[in-house]
Amino acid sequence: MIGSITNFFDRMVRRYLPDAFLFAIILTFVVFLLGIVFTDNSPIQMVEYWGGGFWDLLAFAMQMALIVVTGHILANSPVVKRFLTRLSKLANSPGQAVLLVSFVAAVACLINYGFGLVVGALLAIHVAKRVPSVNYRLLMASAYSGFLVWHGGLSGSVPLTIATEGHFLQDTMGTIPITDTLFSAYNVFIVLSLLITLPLLNWLLQRSSKDAGQIDPELLNLQTAVEAKTDEKQEEVTPADRMENSRIISLLVGILGLIFIVYHFIQNGLDLNINIVNFIFLFLGILFHGTPRRFLNSVSEAVKNAGGIIIQFPFYAGIMGMMVSSGLSEQLSLWFVDVSNEFTLPWLTFISAGVLNFFIPSGGGQWAIQGPIMIPAAMGLDVDVAKTAMAVAWGDAWTNMIQPFWALPLLAIAGLKVRDIMGFCVMILFWSFIPISIGFLFF
Repeated sequence: MIGSITNFFDRMVRRYLPDAFLFAIILTFVVFLLGIVFTDNSPIQMVEYWGGGFWDLLAFAMQMALIVVTGHILANSPVVKRFLTRLSKLANSPGQAVLLVSFVAAVACLINYGFGLVVGALLAIHVAKRVPSVNYRLLMASAYSGFLVWHGGLSGSVPLTIATEGHFLQDTMGTIPITDTLFSAYNVFIVLSLLITLPLLNWLLQRSSKDAGQIDPELLNLQTAVEAKTDEKQEEVTPADRMENSRIISLLVGILGLIFIVYHFIQNGLDLNINIVNFIFLFLGILFHGTPRRFLNSVSEAVKNAGGIIIQFPFYAGIMGMMVSSGLSEQLSLWFVDVSNEFTLPWLTFISAGVLNFFIPSGGGQWAIQGPIMIPAAMGLDVDVAKTAMAVAWGDAWTNMIQPFWALPLLAIAGLKVRDIMGFCVMILFWSFIPISIGFLFF
């Protein structure tokens, strides 16, 4: 039965789901029309909100583009390729391949979401080389499934925000330590349940899969061109050539980067934010490639995969601009509050956040919109405000499984399109609803 259901969704998604860029375009028109129908805004006002918000994610888009680029650079270094090859040897069958990738990706995402996306995709490529009979599309969906747990981990934007002195809702709710959010009983239950059951679910999907042994060889040789270039021997006939092939230069700048990384963690503790992850990837890449020329050859290949992120993120920023400025996001949140009581508020907050995530796929941005609505409602109903805040976080993470926004870095590394993995992600979405709901209703 699970095979039939999965195959149905896979066929539907591959047949009808457009490219991720067109998905963003369709969402743009959907929000535009909703704003006209359900709010007092005119078409020209909706256009104004769209254009006004269009460039609000430029910094974030650059961060995610660098995740892809620096991840590729690091992956193409001899040291990392040897490590991933050894790790992939733990998998000797398609089932083991899916189990390994699912679990490692989830653990990595608990540490940091950007780190987990890259590690999951890179490990999946190495595992697919070792076990070519695995369903490659499902293997990448398994890598992406690990992203489901990120907001319950160390880089979760909502729990970290409300634990920080001076956050924008401090006057309303005070500061909430992570012991009451990340290390609460309900969050630990949800995280452990997903860590155990997601690999098993993906294993069942692999067993029922009819797509095996059909991997495009090009997808498993994404690094061939880079290796060929970096292994070329160049005649060092000029001072410029000697500098480009100098190991001393790479060593010095790499050591400078490592010094800052150590200093950062000494000063800030385990602050593994997206900027420091990119910084680590970049400078380890410089060190591991050995010379500036080898590093730059790797960069030339890596930047080819960042195009989707660069062009699509502004459209999502425009969608966010329409949702927020038109009042649509506030109306949606208030509707869920109106039908809630002291027992159902966290659960319905989770669902409302999941719906809103389609249009505002940013944890921090979503919290800025829903927090001022949900927290006063929780206080009015005498509901735990920390639990309500985490419900927003988990709703944001939940529907990422069928929102292409966050899959773009992984898909770029994998060489796949969103329709290739989304049919499997639908099954992951349905299953994960159960432990998350249990956590918010009964813990």
